[in-house]
Amino acid sequence: MSSGIKACVFDAYGTLFDVHSAVARHAAAIGPGAEAMSRSWRLKQLEYTWIRSLMHRHADFWAVTGEALDFAMASAGLADPALRERLMDAYLMLDAYPEVPSVLDRLKAAGIRSAILSNGSPRMLDAAVRSARLEDRLEAVFSIEEVGIYKPDPRVYRLAVDRLGLSPAEISFQSSNVWDAAGAAAFGFHVVWINRSRQPPEYGWVLRAREIASLDALPEIVAPA
Repeated sequence: MSSGIKACVFDAYGTLFDVHSAVARHAAAIGPGAEAMSRSWRLKQLEYTWIRSLMHRHADFWAVTGEALDFAMASAGLADPALRERLMDAYLMLDAYPEVPSVLDRLKAAGIRSAILSNGSPRMLDAAVRSARLEDRLEAVFSIEEVGIYKPDPRVYRLAVDRLGLSPAEISFQSSNVWDAAGAAAFGFHVVWINRSRQPPEYGWVLRAREIASLDALPEIVAPA
């Protein structure tokens, strides 16, 4: 039986890579507020992409990540330039979730192409992919910098269609970010929402997606036996 899916396109941050692993590496230097600071950093990082897109004032994801970290550190009462530098460097070497390498291997064995479509800048994505040793498991890595606007703008999802030479119906898009999953569904992709934190569903007016707790179940969905 075939699902008709020819490629799996993955969001990077939060889906393949653990965005909180950067702070986790330096939790001792941050103190008891490390977890809260990491959440603040991530929330502001996303917020700034949406605000910049609406204002048509684009800056790449590295700059946005730094702006968000500045806010998170200030909110935590931290003023340590050396720590800031270490945290930014750590963001280039985020941990991949443990199931990621084997899932990509299983997809490849099933004849399913794999690619990343991410807000990340090319430098950031290249560093993360190499650090996690995923480069041989991915056919391509696409950055929104090619279109100059952040997700969930439809032009971002169109990038994967154009570059892979496939129709939306032939692509399964995976994201742990429900707003990203909703944007991909509105564009016309098959969508799998990786609900790692077991959040309640949102965007019912547009989101049509399979929901799984980790990527482990993905190969059976897109390449059933």
